Amino acid sequence: MSRAVFLFQVPSNGRTCKTDRDCERGAWDKQSHGILTGSCVKFDVLKKTCEVSAWCPIETKNTPPRPALLAAAENFTVLVKNNIRFPAFNFIRRNILPQMNDAYLRSCQRDNDSLCPIFRLGDMVREAGERFSDMAIEGGVIGMLIKWDCNLDWLTRRCLPKYSFRRLDEKESNKTLYPGLNFRFAKYNTVNGAEERTLYKAFGIRFDVMVFGQAGRFSFIQLIIYIGSTLSYYALTTLFLDWLIGTSCYSAEVGQIYSKRKVESVRDQRKCVLCVSYVDENNIRLVKRSLKKSLRDVKPVSVLPRQQEDTGHLRAVLCLLQPGVHMDQDARPPPDQEADPKPKAPRPAWCRCNCCTPSSLPQEELCCRRSDGACITSSPLFKQLVLHRPLLEAVLMYRDPLSPPADGGLTSALRHCAYRQYISWRFGVPPPDAHPAIPSCCVRRVRESYPSPDGRYSGFTPARTVSMQGCADGHA
Repeated sequence: MSRAVFLFQVPSNGRTCKTDRDCERGAWDKQSHGILTGSCVKFDVLKKTCEVSAWCPIETKNTPPRPALLAAAENFTVLVKNNIRFPAFNFIRRNILPQMNDAYLRSCQRDNDSLCPIFRLGDMVREAGERFSDMAIEGGVIGMLIKWDCNLDWLTRRCLPKYSFRRLDEKESNKTLYPGLNFRFAKYNTVNGAEERTLYKAFGIRFDVMVFGQAGRFSFIQLIIYIGSTLSYYALTTLFLDWLIGTSCYSAEVGQIYSKRKVESVRDQRKCVLCVSYVDENNIRLVKRSLKKSLRDVKPVSVLPRQQEDTGHLRAVLCLLQPGVHMDQDARPPPDQEADPKPKAPRPAWCRCNCCTPSSLPQEELCCRRSDGACITSSPLFKQLVLHRPLLEAVLMYRDPLSPPADGGLTSALRHCAYRQYISWRFGVPPPDAHPAIPSCCVRRVRESYPSPDGRYSGFTPARTVSMQGCADGHA
């Protein structure tokens, strides 16, 4: 029991005073026990402290009594009543089942009946893994979990509760400042005109009831939806259709049409793979076109062996190498168009054959060699297979025997045919989805032999779908 009186508070950091001005009347803080009166009073011979208006004696921290006052409550019993409702099925169930009458509730025990709704407090604490005598000293919180798992089918209806217990609070005293369950409350009254209060600190065990439940009932519509979603998820529908179309239910023609249209090839519009061949290497490099790096400096995606040879070119080589077969002197390029040992412009840094011309486009910066050496255009085979005019005219006539090109477009057709001859010679059959790139020195030599009348060329333009005609149009 305590009364409201004026008392000085124990001085601590920053709470000492010298005069009444250091004590603000009506002020308070979280660490004080009351409201300041505005007076500075002596605490001892050396210190002064501010006076406060508070209850006396002040609240103290007391340890719980031992033995616990709740020890006798271990044998108390409690009747738990719980209802659960499933709105989707309009179903309500109570844990006190219809067959449980008054006589049953008076005699049931949880030791031999798991559905009995009467619980002994000591048993509830024990099932949570605790001892009632230890928990009753500082208190605690026990959670009572009621789980409903209901099958609402008419033939196999079953909806019964299942009880379990668990401690919910921190039980280790050395890990918390105020362990267990304890709280303070006060009762106020007036005695002889003076207000008094009685402050209590209570220790106890609290039981929280938590209910969980799920229910189900067979539905034919839900079964169909579930089967359909499962088939779609595992792509079994496609497999079933593939099998069905392949059976005798459909004709062979329908099966072939379905097989052709079942898979659609989609090409990457951003990806452009170039095919590069060097005269001093016996393989083919596949590189991705770059708008910043020189084609020579781009690292290859893969390195492939040379593909199968073009049998037409092998026959042409054998024919040209036969004794007595020489180039037609009248068909040779004019003397002013012979290959120069030196280029007309300064040698670019990426050139190794000393015959390439500078270019502002990275995809055109390609030499015929990886290391320094003679240019491929100085080879007699280059002149006979790529630049020999009678051979190019024969190839054009073979491709289109009834519609020879007009005189105005003959030079352009010969230039494009020379590009095709070089690709067939150096690449054979190009890999699929790859565009052969012709070295700058070879392009320069072909343009000098078969120049454009206006001196304008389209440059290197890779095609998405590689074909011999598309490869030729890459260097116009």
